[in-house]
Amino acid sequence: MAHFHALVFLRHPELRAMFPAAMDEQRTRLFRALRLCASRAGDPVALREYLGPLGRRHRKYGALPRYYASAADCLVAALARYGGSGWDGRTEAAWRRLLALVARLMAEGADEEARSAPPWWQAEVVEHRRATRDVAVLTLRPDQAYPFRAGQWAAVETPWWPRVWRPYSFGSAPRADGLLTLHVKAVQAGWVSNALVHRARPGDVLRLGAAEGAMTVDHAAGEDLLCLGGGTGIGPVAALVEEVAERGAAGRRVEVFYGARRAAELYRLEELRELASRHSWLTVRPVVSEPAGAPAGALVGDLPEVVARYAPWHGFAAYLSGPAAMVRAGAAVLRRCGVPEGSVRHDLAARAD
Repeated sequence: MAHFHALVFLRHPELRAMFPAAMDEQRTRLFRALRLCASRAGDPVALREYLGPLGRRHRKYGALPRYYASAADCLVAALARYGGSGWDGRTEAAWRRLLALVARLMAEGADEEARSAPPWWQAEVVEHRRATRDVAVLTLRPDQAYPFRAGQWAAVETPWWPRVWRPYSFGSAPRADGLLTLHVKAVQAGWVSNALVHRARPGDVLRLGAAEGAMTVDHAAGEDLLCLGGGTGIGPVAALVEEVAERGAAGRRVEVFYGARRAAELYRLEELRELASRHSWLTVRPVVSEPAGAPAGALVGDLPEVVARYAPWHGFAAYLSGPAAMVRAGAAVLRRCGVPEGSVRHDLAARAD
């Protein structure tokens, strides 16, 4: 992948400005995408489902359809150099056919979205509140209407790290005033997260990609909801609860397990408890790993293990948001507790640095 990017920048230096300074993550993503496309080469429907959204995402980078042909030529040259004795004219022709299909499907996805949405939105920080030592809640005002659903996420670029985009879930349901909320935890060596927590201030302007993600509620289904929110993962969970409250629970139960290591990190607990006091269909259970200073009624243990104590969860649709390890463990536990795999939704794609 390094040789491919070197060829792109050598042959088309004007494209270098589209890429971040550090290329390691780009190479990893490209390799993963190529492997996936090659594995689905015989399934046009699956390719379209993958490449349409990928083309839409690339709009925020400034990618134009004509760039794809240039990239394909460079990729074929890189593959030929390292293809060894197995590389021949037939292999090259197969790769060129696949890459032409990839370019066409990505361009179609981008063109479809271009008819109704900009490549990105400018969003001004209007409030920056430190919820804990390393967590900030940012309120943003987009420069134009920003369509999204509770439970979705968006890629965010800061002025301090241009061309570096990271995904963050929205921390509230759509508001009448059009403002957006992000919950961000600064993690070690996280370029974007540290900038958003420690440097961002009201008046700063970020860029947002289009809303993505399928961790949304089907309000027509009426099934009970089980929500697991760990750390800043409580943001999209709270957004889902807000949306249910606004649209009406329609007889469904909503069970929220809010987990953190320490009690001080449960920064949205009082807000959720106040909401539960007004809605009998909502139950909120705080969970802490360390019992010292635990709030009244808190459960002690790892979040997935605590949820398993209340099993079975037959008939529930489950929503999980938080650290990747917690989400994966939680999904496995829920399947053992009676939740079908198709009823488990999460936002692993939005877990950022």
